[in-house]
Amino acid sequence: MAMYTLVKYVHVTSVALSVTGFFVRGLLMIRGAPSLTARWIKVLPHINDTILLVAALSLAAMSGQYPFVVGWVTAKVFGLIAYIMLGSLALRAESTRRMRIVYWLAALTVFGWIVSVALTRQPMGFLAAL
Repeated sequence: MAMYTLVKYVHVTSVALSVTGFFVRGLLMIRGAPSLTARWIKVLPHINDTILLVAALSLAAMSGQYPFVVGWVTAKVFGLIAYIMLGSLALRAESTRRMRIVYWLAALTVFGWIVSVALTRQPMGFLAAL
């Protein structure tokens, strides 16, 4: 049980770092800051997200809760795919600034939904209240 708790803390910490980094990169994008193109700003999120994914897969294996078997885990996977797609569009230079902001806000909303799914262990997350 101690290993599960440790991996869960690594996962939650990586989640917090991931969304914080995405939020800051979004602010830099809105401001048009040249630092957004710095190599470390592009590489660091991939390192953290790899740790996040390994921790998530480890938690799934340790708990026996797998996508396409457990509804809320499946919902998180589909939410993650949507978050990645929207986040990619938000930080892509080819889109207009206005559209990047829309994608950024949409990605943050999806992220919030993913967290609500994780906390409630319900596939609808905060959408169940609507």
